[in-house]
Amino acid sequence: MVARVKFPPVLGLVAGAVLGYYGFHFIRNGISGSGILGLLFFLVLPLCLFRVLARFPGEFSAASRRRFYVLGEQYMSVFSLGLVLGLGSGGAVPRGLSLGLPVEDITGISGVLLDDPRILSGGRGLGTLSLRGAAGGGGIRSSARGEISVFFPDETAPRLKEFGRKSLVFVEGSLVSGDAGTLFPGEKNLLFRASAVHIVQPSPALEQFRTGLRMEIGRRFGAGAWGGLALALLLGIRDNLDTGLAGLYQNAGCSHILALSGMHLAIISSLIAFCLKKPLGLRAAAIAGAVFIALYVFLVGSQPSLNRAALMYFLGTLAILGALPRRPGSLLGLAFLIQIILWPGSGLSISFILSYLALAGILVVGEALHEIFRGKIPPLVLQPLAASVGAFLATAGVTAFFFGALRPAGILAGFIIVPLTSLFMIASMIWLVLDLLFPPLSLLLGQGISLLYLLMDLLVSLAARLPGISVPRPILALGLSLGVSALVVWLGNRFGLLKRRLPSFV
Repeated sequence: MVARVKFPPVLGLVAGAVLGYYGFHFIRNGISGSGILGLLFFLVLPLCLFRVLARFPGEFSAASRRRFYVLGEQYMSVFSLGLVLGLGSGGAVPRGLSLGLPVEDITGISGVLLDDPRILSGGRGLGTLSLRGAAGGGGIRSSARGEISVFFPDETAPRLKEFGRKSLVFVEGSLVSGDAGTLFPGEKNLLFRASAVHIVQPSPALEQFRTGLRMEIGRRFGAGAWGGLALALLLGIRDNLDTGLAGLYQNAGCSHILALSGMHLAIISSLIAFCLKKPLGLRAAAIAGAVFIALYVFLVGSQPSLNRAALMYFLGTLAILGALPRRPGSLLGLAFLIQIILWPGSGLSISFILSYLALAGILVVGEALHEIFRGKIPPLVLQPLAASVGAFLATAGVTAFFFGALRPAGILAGFIIVPLTSLFMIASMIWLVLDLLFPPLSLLLGQGISLLYLLMDLLVSLAARLPGISVPRPILALGLSLGVSALVVWLGNRFGLLKRRLPSFV
C-alpha cells in the first residue's frame, strides 16, 4: 500500500499560474521560445528538486519511488489547473490604448484619476487616468479606453491633489513615447504631457473625505524635518521626501524600506495586536485588525506590494479562525493567485515581483539558514540576518535584470536600518496621536524623533558609500542565486534531519 504523502496543492497551483501568466506575456511580447523554456526550467525543476531532497534524504527504496510517483501525479494535476488560471489572468491584462483618433491629431484626453497625483522633484504632477474620451483639432471628439500616465503642469499639481483620486478631468496637451516600467523594460508606451487641466467632475464624497484626511496628516507632518520620511513610510506619500535621502537608500541597497510592503504592515498589525489581543482575545483581535488593515489600505491607496501584504494578513486571519491551514508558504501562494485574478495587471510591476520573491526567499532560504545556524548565532541576530540573506538571494536575479547591479551591503545595512525604521514608524504614529490630543507632549517627542532621523540619515549615508556589484549578464546572477539557494535548502534539510536523529540528553 502506498503511504499517503502530504502535499500542499497550492504550491502546484502557483507554479502553473506563474508559468501561464508570465509565459503568456513573454509570447505576447515576442520573446523567443527559449525564454519560456528557461522560465519553465528555473520554476519547475527547483520545486521538484526541493521536494525530493526534503522528502527522500536517504536512498530511494521502492516505497519511496511509489510515493514520488503519487506526488508527481498530484503535482501535475494541480499544476495544469494553475496553468489555466495563469493564462486566463494574463489574457485579462489590458493591452495598449484605444484612442479612436490618430495619435498625432490628439490634443486632449479625458478620464478618471486612478491614483493620488504625486508631486515630482521638479514641481510637476504625475497621475494615471482611466480614459473616457479623446479630442483632436477642429472639435473632433471620440471615446477612448485604457490607462495612461499623465504629467501635469507644476502650477496645477497642488490643486489637483486637493480633488484627489476618482476625479474626472480633461487635460490639454500632447502624447509622447515613454518607458512602460513593467516586466519588459524595452517595451514602450504612450504618456501624455499636459499643458492645461480642467476638473470636469469632483470625486465622490467618500473619496473627498479620504483625500482631506491624507492632506491633513500631510500638513501635520510637514512641519518637521523628518516629516517627509514619516509620510513616505506611513502613507506612501513621497512629495516631501528628500530626494537625496531617497537616493542614499537606493545606493545602500535599502530602497525597499521606503516602499510600503509587508514590513510596514507588520509594524502596524503588531501594534494592533499589542493593544487588542489582551482585552479581546486572539480571534477577535485578528478580526478587528483585518478591518483596520482594510481601512488603512483604503487610506493609503492600492499598491502591488501593499496589496500582497494585506492579502497575507486577511488569509492569516482566516487561518487563525480555522478556515485555512497555518502554512505561511501556502498562504503566500494563495495570495498570489488572488492578486493576479483580482488585479491582473499588477503582476507585471517590478514591486509585485520583488515583493513575492523576497517573502518566498525569507520563508524557504531564510528558514533553511535559521535551521543551519540555530544554536551557533544568537536568535536576536540570526532571525533578521537569515531573513535578509534569504530575500537577497531570491531577488538577486530580478534585481540584476532590471537595475544591472547588486548591492550585498544592503544585507548588513538593513540589519541595522530596519529596526531603526520600525522604531521611527512607531514613534511617528505616537507623535501624530499626541499632536491631536496633547500638542506639548508631541513637541518633546518630536525632538527625539529628529535625533533618530539624523542617526538613520548618517547610517544610510555610510552604507551608500559601499560599492555595488555590476552585473552585465543577469542570467549569471540568476543561476548563481538559484544554485546557492538550492544548496542552502539542502543543507537546512540535512541539518534538521541530523538534529532530529541525535539522542536527547534531557
